[in-house]
Amino acid sequence: MKPSENLSIQSFILSLQHVFAMFGATVLVPFLTGLNPSVALFTAGFGTLVFHLITGRKVPVFLGSSFAFIGVIIIVRDAFGLEYATGSMVAVGAVYLLMAAIIRLVGVERVRRFFPPIVTGPIIIIIGLILAPVAIDMASANWLVAIVTIAAVILSSMLGKGFFKMIPILIGITVGYVFSILMGIVDFSAIQEASILSMPLFMAPKFSLEAMGIIVPVAIVTIMEHVGDITTNGAVVGKDFLKDPGLHRTLVGDGIATALAGVLGGPANTTYGENTGVLAITKNYNPVIIQRAAIIAVLLSFMGKLGAFIQTIPVPVMGGISFVLFGMIASIGVKTLVDSKVDLSDIRNSSVVFVTLILGIASLRGEANAAVIRLSEYASLSGLSLAAVMGISLNILLEILTPWANQGSAMVEQKDLKSAGDVAESVTAQ
Repeated sequence: MKPSENLSIQSFILSLQHVFAMFGATVLVPFLTGLNPSVALFTAGFGTLVFHLITGRKVPVFLGSSFAFIGVIIIVRDAFGLEYATGSMVAVGAVYLLMAAIIRLVGVERVRRFFPPIVTGPIIIIIGLILAPVAIDMASANWLVAIVTIAAVILSSMLGKGFFKMIPILIGITVGYVFSILMGIVDFSAIQEASILSMPLFMAPKFSLEAMGIIVPVAIVTIMEHVGDITTNGAVVGKDFLKDPGLHRTLVGDGIATALAGVLGGPANTTYGENTGVLAITKNYNPVIIQRAAIIAVLLSFMGKLGAFIQTIPVPVMGGISFVLFGMIASIGVKTLVDSKVDLSDIRNSSVVFVTLILGIASLRGEANAAVIRLSEYASLSGLSLAAVMGISLNILLEILTPWANQGSAMVEQKDLKSAGDVAESVTAQ
């Protein structure tokens, strides 16, 4: 399909598949923080369209509600009010723009040095695995339904022909939903109670330096995640999005989308791993599909009945879908290491890999048991962000030390050769 193709039933279904993939996680953030789910859906769709406009419609990325800000939003909500939390999102967007300007100034190649395959491979693996508990928790609500959903995705991807091979996620959701109806676990009350059309309850932001001091430091974490997600997306598609359209442009797109979300009363936006998983499974990378998915999300925010229908999808069905999507992302990380032919028998390479993996995977034990570096009373580096920082730092350190180590080895080797030569001369003289 070309970006200029006319709207068709097939492309609509492909777009709808992306909407289903991101819907649950996007509305979960407002449910946990007290923000309005319809506003979150609107800002996700609208923010995605802004992102595509800024990045030249080249990157097949969907923006959804960021989980990284849940804790600090709740803190600010209880201390100041939700308006101050969304106002702080405007400041977060400004931090993104500042970082984009710095990257534009120093050049992406200097930034790229921090993200060779030996670093990005483990980070991509962690992006998939760190989300695993979410999938397991949802699937464990009814493992039978989850397994049926997983099987439907895998079989349709393996055995499907033509168009049906491109919509395994939608097929999995449909099969899981029908099976759930037969199991009697689908609650249709939300559809009955919802109005046909409804206006999202937009909320004007308020600003406080104290509230910003709580929320803005988390931007350090989400910028790390952004780089990892854009790298992952590029690895799936087979393109270098850090170079074209450029990391500075993707950061600007994400930052403006987040700032607009704050202005309208929504949570911060972020690139979504679920949609990258859909790309990996379907092999359809057309950005137009994502743009139409964004339009659907915006329309859904005004359609009470339709939005309520999507909310009736049982948790274990989405758990089964997430199980596949997150697993695909982790597999891409492994593929990155394999394709780059990283020599893991070399302690230099293996140390970067295992330090990154261990720090990232340790967060699966829960924040209380994970390695944490406190940035402030309310912000910290842990999980993916800590793993990325340590992996990048260790790789740079070892890169600096390697020439010295090689020089030392060469000197030892020359000394050994000289000693061997002296012994040979002594034996000859005798």
